Amino acid sequence: MPLAVVNACPDRQVDDVLVFGAGSGPTPDDLAYSLTLPAAATSPAVARRTAATVLTAHGLGDVADAALQVVAELALCACRFTPDGEVYLCLRYRGGALRVLLYDGHPRHTNPRLAEICDERRRASLTLMACVVGACAGDWGFGDAREPGGGARMWAVLPREGARAYGVPANRRTSA
Repeated sequence: MPLAVVNACPDRQVDDVLVFGAGSGPTPDDLAYSLTLPAAATSPAVARRTAATVLTAHGLGDVADAALQVVAELALCACRFTPDGEVYLCLRYRGGALRVLLYDGHPRHTNPRLAEICDERRRASLTLMACVVGACAGDWGFGDAREPGGGARMWAVLPREGARAYGVPANRRTSA
């Protein structure tokens, strides 16, 4: 009588075929990732590399130029405002747009004047990102995190068509 073989380690290739079907992989609509990073000088580079891998795996390499700039700028700002602790990155693709969210641990100032100064510093830190998002016909903002523990929530939405055209001269753009 043959013995049953039990493998506690899943075969990733078999699992991918079961989940995605033979010959296919993740699609843009499957993109939903979250990553916790230390609030350290190296974290923006890690966030950028991770996002590059995720975008490529999900067939969104055509938006990488704009998206990676946005991820790096948001991560840099989050780490700048959170000298200790962690920052939290979320990447989602929904409704034809990439959504990038960063949460940091910087609490809202209770003094209105200090809060205004802090918001202006954050806005100034995100000037380059705002230009990229604007060039992609996207949207961005920041505010208080609604999660327990407080902090700030920064976000950017990059429509795929706008992000795809980012950095391409107008006379060389084509629609896909």
